[in-house]
Amino acid sequence: MRRFLLVFVILLLFPLLLAAQDSEQRILFFGDSITAGYGINTKKAFPALIQQRIDSLGWNFQAVNAGLSGETSAGGVRRVDWMLRQPVSVFVLELGGNDGLRGIDLDATKKNLQKIIDKVEQQYPKAEIIITGMQVPPNLGPEYTEKFKEMYPELARKNDIILLPFLLKGVAGDPELNQADGIHPTAKGHEIIAETVWDTLKPILKKKRKEETYSK
Repeated sequence: MRRFLLVFVILLLFPLLLAAQDSEQRILFFGDSITAGYGINTKKAFPALIQQRIDSLGWNFQAVNAGLSGETSAGGVRRVDWMLRQPVSVFVLELGGNDGLRGIDLDATKKNLQKIIDKVEQQYPKAEIIITGMQVPPNLGPEYTEKFKEMYPELARKNDIILLPFLLKGVAGDPELNQADGIHPTAKGHEIIAETVWDTLKPILKKKRKEETYSK
């Protein structure tokens, strides 16, 4: 009898649990090895730290880490449709760094990032898009370096999306906050990145929560 009651309760609550899961708004962090947390435990990568912030506030958002080490903007175009199969409320675009390190033509990179933005806006017009600025080492020449840096604000202005000026603010160039390769942040570096991202993300999530409240 007790077993029957347990099964009955589970069956009764299952649809409610599914509904609660479905009601979560997804924050999709779409990027390369920085987002993926290369070289550290993924639980210490900045998307996971953002989720901890969200959970501590009791907000109904799910931070999804869609980072892939080695990903280029072209790879992102090929992969994004798969990642957009589930609804997205906030899309954080962190790509282009590997293009820059490889010296890929920036017109091609810019076109690829634009394609990704277009796909998100087409499928989820109410989603907020954040594009994270990145910088490359000066060894590729001042013209390439400056053009790369300006690519992100140009895309933000063109598409009226939110710009996070430099994802690695306070982290880049500091040997204590980067792994031996000098490129990938340590766990401590990711803590600083999480702070930078949270400063931009928090007001957006507040706005989303208000919109959800008014729509009920």
